[in-house]
Amino acid sequence: MNKSNEKSIHEMLKNTPSMNDSTDVVHTGSEQQTIKHSTTLTLRNVSNHSLSSPTSISLEDESAYIKNGSSKLDTFRNWSITTYKCTKQIMLEKLGKSTRTVDLELEAQIDQLKETQKKYLSILRLSRAFTSHFYNCMQTQSLLSETFAELAQKSPELQEEFLRNADTQRILTKNGELLLNALNFFISSINTLCNKTIEDTLLTIRQYELARVEYDAYRVDLEQQRTSGSEPQQKYSNEEVQKKYEKCKEQYEKLRSDIVVKMQFLEENRIKVMHKQLLLFHNAIAAYFAGNANGLEKTLQQFNISLKSPNSVTSSWLEQ
Repeated sequence: MNKSNEKSIHEMLKNTPSMNDSTDVVHTGSEQQTIKHSTTLTLRNVSNHSLSSPTSISLEDESAYIKNGSSKLDTFRNWSITTYKCTKQIMLEKLGKSTRTVDLELEAQIDQLKETQKKYLSILRLSRAFTSHFYNCMQTQSLLSETFAELAQKSPELQEEFLRNADTQRILTKNGELLLNALNFFISSINTLCNKTIEDTLLTIRQYELARVEYDAYRVDLEQQRTSGSEPQQKYSNEEVQKKYEKCKEQYEKLRSDIVVKMQFLEENRIKVMHKQLLLFHNAIAAYFAGNANGLEKTLQQFNISLKSPNSVTSSWLEQ
């Protein structure tokens, strides 16, 4: 290496900064630009509320979330246990391996009510079919009346006969409208009795039957625990079953009392409604097919049924 190269290297090494200085300054070329790093942190004035509020809110939300989740888990656990016990009780009853609480008098009344609803629904179905056919008959009679009246104008030699038949069909149509009002009122009342009044009582009966199964399930479970003996580790379980049994028993007896009261009122209401509706149905049908238009109108007025057709009907030979 010649002397000129050694001199150049020596100058380069001389201009190179030390390691301690490189952290605080930056050198570019032969010029030095000093960059100072700040060692202090500026703090803004933050209120105590803004610093503590998010923490306190998050803790409250977390506590509420945990509590809500625990409550849902307990509810699901209790529901699962009750469903399992009730399903088991139903299966054992069907297999004849478990006893059930029986109220012979009440169950006989319940069976009779279900049979009554079934028969009344049959009456409702047949009444609707009769009303539908009768309405179609009325439409045919109305068309016949119009046809006879038109032919009377075109056939002078048979004008009297056509007019008489047109008048007959017109009177039958008007009387049919009155009967149709009575039939619709009868159907509406029977429908309300079957699908609302009786159904409301049957809904309570279904709740009573479910409460009876749950009550028997915990009763049998409690009897089995008492028979097998209570060990120290089962004491808490026995107390829990005892509390659930008492609760189910209370619910079962409450629903049983509600059913007795509801069925008593239902029986009185059923007799009252059916007495009125059967009398209406008989009088309206008899008056219509006897050709007694005045009697049919009086029947509808007696039961406060609005008349859609005129009260005054032109008299004809059929009414006399």
